[in-house]
Amino acid sequence: MSVTSECDARASLNVSRTQEAILAAYTDLIEELGTDDVSFRLIARRAGVGERTIFRNYPTKVDLLLATAGWIEAEIFPRQDAQSIFDMPLTIRAAMESYDHRPELAHVVAETTMRGISGGAPSPRRATLEAMIDAEIPALGEGERRAIVAALAHLDSAATWVTFRREFGMGRADIADAAGWAAEAVLDPIRSRVG
Repeated sequence: MSVTSECDARASLNVSRTQEAILAAYTDLIEELGTDDVSFRLIARRAGVGERTIFRNYPTKVDLLLATAGWIEAEIFPRQDAQSIFDMPLTIRAAMESYDHRPELAHVVAETTMRGISGGAPSPRRATLEAMIDAEIPALGEGERRAIVAALAHLDSAATWVTFRREFGMGRADIADAAGWAAEAVLDPIRSRVG
């Protein structure tokens, strides 16, 4: 990542260099040790900061976990920009494949969302999906629009990946296929309405 894009990434997440060092250190340690075995002391040592610095930025382990999950989602699992709502099946397929490359981190993102402790909107891509529908299918009824946005937003999540993995025992290719197929099934009924 270039210096400019590093600064842009920090600015978009609203984190300082120190916070980014802490989040990156915790992320690395999660992959090495899991979330339960990581102390603030270990994170501080890895990040090159004092423990008090971590506590000033993230007073509790939950605060740190939430910030780290958001950072992981933005930095480790960034989404490709879809040019069209009809490109979403490919974007969702790529997201599912990326989660499979770093499963421990995908679990952290999913668990914070699924437990409802993220404090933020469960679907950060909702506004993007709504804007694509406005641009491409402006006459779509409100109910149908809401259903499509809800389905696509939640198919494109670490929680979906974890559910397919745990509940159905699916592997990378199967998860990507299932999520892509589901997105296609959601979009097929409205394809004919695009001019």
